[in-house]
Amino acid sequence: QVQLVESGGGLVQAGGSLRLSCGFSGSTLRFNAMGWYRQTRGTTREFVARISPNGGVTSYADSVKGRFTISRDNAKNTVYLQMNSLKPEDTAVYYCNTVPYSSNTYWGQGTQVTVSS
Repeated sequence: QVQLVESGGGLVQAGGSLRLSCGFSGSTLRFNAMGWYRQTRGTTREFVARISPNGGVTSYADSVKGRFTISRDNAKNTVYLQMNSLKPEDTAVYYCNTVPYSSNTYWGQGTQVTVSS
């Protein structure tokens, strides 16, 4: 059974940094590309970053490129998102999941990131 637990969010001023963590269970996920997504109230969930199963290839949404860094530690079943130079428009609930994900995929509770101006 897949479980995803996101943590590390909080309130930060613009220009600040946060590091998100996503612990995943389910033995097959370490063989999946993993990603971070975010969602604000009333909008659809959007892609933020992706990392290949072995961590060697990453990709980012244009809006976060150069500011966010995704990484993973398969020995710890954890995916990270280092977020620097945060902007108010980065405010959202952040989730992790596989890339791609199916329509009936399980989602964790997410972690709230709030960036004040």
